[in-house]
Amino acid sequence: MDDQRQQPEHEVGSGILQVFGQHLKLFRVRAGLERAEFGAMTGYAASSIASFEQGRRIPQPKFIDQADELLDAGGVLKASKEEVARAQYPAFFRDAARLEAEAIELHVYANHGVPGLLQTEEYARAVFAMWRPLLEEQVVEQRVAARLARHEIYSRRPGPTISFVIEEGVLHRPLGGNGVLRGQLEQILVMGQYRNVEIQVMPTRREEHAGMAGPFTLIETKEERRIAYVEAHKDSRLYTERKSVREFEEQYGVLRAQALTPRESLVLIETLLGET
Repeated sequence: MDDQRQQPEHEVGSGILQVFGQHLKLFRVRAGLERAEFGAMTGYAASSIASFEQGRRIPQPKFIDQADELLDAGGVLKASKEEVARAQYPAFFRDAARLEAEAIELHVYANHGVPGLLQTEEYARAVFAMWRPLLEEQVVEQRVAARLARHEIYSRRPGPTISFVIEEGVLHRPLGGNGVLRGQLEQILVMGQYRNVEIQVMPTRREEHAGMAGPFTLIETKEERRIAYVEAHKDSRLYTERKSVREFEEQYGVLRAQALTPRESLVLIETLLGET
């Protein structure tokens, strides 16, 4: 398979969300319910139901299950649940999010910010609130929820093998304030104790560095496909051609050798936490 650029798809207000919204409205009307009535049954305001039906807001999985049962939709609404959930992510990340959720191995090099799979809610909200052009408040909350939903990977059994190489400078940058950074460092320490997770820090003063081209993620699926994901400036690419992926694997192997060991890295993070 050739290297693939991510293509924009079903943004809020179009695509799968509009289709889901149209089906929701058809089933609601068939049931003889006004929006306010149906909203009262599901715990949402009539305006929220209108937003779901018009494809302007992404419904949560629990609402979709409720709606399917209350409107006797026969599983039609539930069938869209996975695709609707993917719409939480920016278009350029959706395919990568699907691959990530199914991965048996994930290896992440990060030099801009704390990787999404390690972020606290407060840190993630700070990241999206600073996005330019500014995101609508509703979009910020959707992105935060989607980022936290990715953490479900840690509860999978058997758990995937996950490793991170994070630039030391990232751990000094107080995005959202010192309190947010402190909570973030604490979370990294906790996750670093998971048996299937290894976290390494790349010291700023290293004289040799194999990752100067920027951040990337290596993914191996249960079908033994090896993929590299690279994202920059709201654009992204999935590399699937073996030669390209091998180059990223070589970079990551050298980065791990150049970085602090997992044990040394956790000691450094504890030291930074004491200074924050």
